[in-house]
Amino acid sequence: MEHRIVGPGPYRATKLWNETVELFRARMPLRKHRCRFKSYERCFTAAEAVDWLHELLRCSQNFGPEVTRKQTVQLLKKFLKNHVIEDIKGKWGQEDFEDNRHLYRFPPSSPLKPYPKKPTYQKDAIKFPEWNDPPPGTSQENIPVRPLVMNSEMWFKRHSIAIGEVPACRLVYRRQLTEANVEEIWKSMTLSYLQKVLGLDSLEEVLDIKLVNSKFIIHNVYSVSKQGVVILDDKSKELPHWVLSAMKCLANWPNCSDLKQPMYLGFEKDVFKTIADYYGHLKEPLLTFHLFDAFVSVLGLLQKEKMAIEAFQICCLLLPPENRRKLQLLMRMMARICLNKEMPPLCDGLGTRTLMVQTFSRCILCSKDEVDLDELLAVRLVTFLMDNYQEILKVPLALQTSIEERVAHLRRVQFQKSYPEVYQERFPTPESEALLFPEKPKPKPQLLMWALKNPFQPFQRTRSFRM
Repeated sequence: MEHRIVGPGPYRATKLWNETVELFRARMPLRKHRCRFKSYERCFTAAEAVDWLHELLRCSQNFGPEVTRKQTVQLLKKFLKNHVIEDIKGKWGQEDFEDNRHLYRFPPSSPLKPYPKKPTYQKDAIKFPEWNDPPPGTSQENIPVRPLVMNSEMWFKRHSIAIGEVPACRLVYRRQLTEANVEEIWKSMTLSYLQKVLGLDSLEEVLDIKLVNSKFIIHNVYSVSKQGVVILDDKSKELPHWVLSAMKCLANWPNCSDLKQPMYLGFEKDVFKTIADYYGHLKEPLLTFHLFDAFVSVLGLLQKEKMAIEAFQICCLLLPPENRRKLQLLMRMMARICLNKEMPPLCDGLGTRTLMVQTFSRCILCSKDEVDLDELLAVRLVTFLMDNYQEILKVPLALQTSIEERVAHLRRVQFQKSYPEVYQERFPTPESEALLFPEKPKPKPQLLMWALKNPFQPFQRTRSFRM
């Protein structure tokens, strides 16, 4: 009873759905049951289905042990709605599945989900313009020419070009490294780096490259505090003050300096509910709708923890700065609450860590379209994020260094082409250095007189002196 590991790539959520359906249909134990004085062959009770599927999901490396029984019931409701199972009378299509003794069976065939058809995105990464590329709207036919007086010399030059003796002159444009060029470099190299880590031939079916904002990447890299938290330029996009105060209160419990009102029994539960209500009513999950497939694809790398962290680092750089800031503050609060032994239970009958994951998973990762496994995938992602949030929400240093070196190189090239004489003086080549500073002949070492003679040797007796 093992799940096949579904690696990174497009349509991963659909692949996991089909994989789970096939395993459930092939291996769920079936037996004879009686209901209202009537026997039914090859069926199972709802509770038996919950038990078996819950164990399957918990043992799967695609989902993990954080899957709860309640989430398993939700998945079986979707199975009933999509006719993966039906009740003993053949009814299906509604999500009225309950964890009880009601009988269910498999239909003759359980439909698998087809892979969705997505619009074709831009395949090629954005390239930095060549130095000789003309600006938009220009061509070689419309080159501004100064009026010339025709004489014998000019006639001879034009005649030489016409018969092919001299090549025709072409206007060469010298491009400047603008801010837009730098932004394109950051975007192109970041996406190429992500594609390399995921091991994909193209990112076109994982995310829409046109929706990736290069300004977000640059802001998330450089506009950060000493603690690495993003600093927003637009303060209207900040967390409301009352939410931020509530988060500080629970993160620093019970030593909260920002607390001005007296506490009462169950105060911490009300504060937590306030935070959960705010994040639960966000219009869009923190990881955004258009990056859902990218983050789900990275989940296929969790067996390779170092690569998964690196891929998550890059994906989180693509987030809007306000989303990245909210995610950083939320993950820091969740981690501190889980590690705080003085924190009273925030929910009866549910552990603190499980409560954190179940409460905030949907506001962190969610699909805009109905994806039947998005809740389980969100739990898997948030669990990994809680364990590694300090590393994941850091700027990948190797990527930053690589891009900065690329930009610096292009600026040197621009300076060299614009001011070749100055560049040659400031950055001389070995050949030019040899011309400017010829090598002086090295003086030969002086021969000392005592070096030509053997050093003084003490007198040694030989056999010839012996009698």
